[in-house]
Amino acid sequence: MPNTFSMEISAIYMALCGMLLVALALRVVRGRWQYRVGIGDGENKALSRLIRVHGNATEYLPMALLLLLAVENALGAAWPVHALGSLLVVSRLLHAFGLGKSAGSSMPRFLGTAGSWAMILVSAGIVLANSF
Repeated sequence: MPNTFSMEISAIYMALCGMLLVALALRVVRGRWQYRVGIGDGENKALSRLIRVHGNATEYLPMALLLLLAVENALGAAWPVHALGSLLVVSRLLHAFGLGKSAGSSMPRFLGTAGSWAMILVSAGIVLANSF
């Protein structure tokens, strides 16, 4: 384990995911204006889906990014952090696209979920393996 704390690489993915969260939040705001709903979803299925796309990202991204930061500090090597960070960003984009188009199952939604889970599990494994 390196002796110094680093977040130079994971900060890139934190920034990208932060931008994704704002983009998803703007879609919710646009939907609220369009459907004239100030709070909740007004029983509007399209707005409800926009809210869930944003909500799902806010549920997964914090833990995934914390694990990415822990991986960067556990390994001290750039390529695994870039690989895991890229997997996370691509997976979250796929999930947002898939769920944004349909509340049902879709290949982008499935791949986004699978990729996010894989990134979290691999990162957790790396952190645990390097903690002993």
